[in-house]
Amino acid sequence: MEERREKAIRSMSRSRTPMRHSYNVPKKQHRRHREKLKDCCRKMVAFMCTQVGVGALIIGYTVIGAVGFMHIEKSARNSEVTEVSMLRNKTLKMIFAAVMKNNIFDRRQFHADVDQVLKNHQLEVTKVFKHGYDERSMEEVWSFPAALMFCLSIITMVGYGNMVPKTKEGKILTMVYALFGIPLYILYFMNMGKILAGSFKWIYRRIYECSTEKDEGSTRKKIIVPSTACLWVIFAYILTGAIMLSEWEKWDFLDSTYFCVTSLGKVGFGDLVPGADVNASNHGSQTKLVINFVYILLGLGLVAMCYNLMREEIKVKLKEMNEDFNQCLEDTKVRFLNCCQRCRRKKYQEY
Repeated sequence: MEERREKAIRSMSRSRTPMRHSYNVPKKQHRRHREKLKDCCRKMVAFMCTQVGVGALIIGYTVIGAVGFMHIEKSARNSEVTEVSMLRNKTLKMIFAAVMKNNIFDRRQFHADVDQVLKNHQLEVTKVFKHGYDERSMEEVWSFPAALMFCLSIITMVGYGNMVPKTKEGKILTMVYALFGIPLYILYFMNMGKILAGSFKWIYRRIYECSTEKDEGSTRKKIIVPSTACLWVIFAYILTGAIMLSEWEKWDFLDSTYFCVTSLGKVGFGDLVPGADVNASNHGSQTKLVINFVYILLGLGLVAMCYNLMREEIKVKLKEMNEDFNQCLEDTKVRFLNCCQRCRRKKYQEY
């Protein structure tokens, strides 16, 4: 019996000691996993703050927003379609009533009644079209490229106004989406401007060095990109977009240029928007909307580039003006002192 008790005590002591080790090991592993997760999160945040990360983040943000708006707005019920069909039926009934009332003999009264009915119909249909009705179903309106353009117009603060959410969930999502998307676009605007400004400055420096003769022993000067070069780049980009849109959308060249300038200037009246034509949307122009999305996104980056380069040139010119102004003050001070000395000498000579 005693031997059995000793064996039981030994087995209990052996079973207790590994339990202590097995209790401590998971704690250490758990801490290591936490540290690894924190390190991964730090690296992810650092990458997202870089130029490449911000570009990828804004594209991913627009894609996720487009999918969300498509899912919400496609399930919405388009009441305007039924409203327009009811207006048509109502107008036909009123025209038929006017025919039955006036008969064929009273033509003047018949024309007056029919004109009044058609005017009322025109006013009612105009109200419906002002609310965004364009004879398309919700599936056709909220396609993926159109939703991309809608998300881009939110975060860039362009706001064309041709597409608006009809559901309560869509309106709430628009407010939340703009709240987080606008700061993200500002970060993209700053980082993209720095990247493109550095690249354009390097290209301009190479062209400048190739076109000018180098003096032996001369130090390398700091080359500032002139504002005229920036304006030429923007002009060429707007011209390219105007030609592209005039071919695709069958717009006038003036209308295409007008759309490019108002979009890149973030005015966005919404009177001209790519893909808004009903016939064009039914014949597979969705890839054109994606190209327009890329065109506007890159164009806004070019605007940021020109902003950075022009700001640098203005700083240099203001510095030069300040130096010239200080030099002018010094010269006037010296001249004034010389004049005072001459006047004193003349007075002493007279006395």
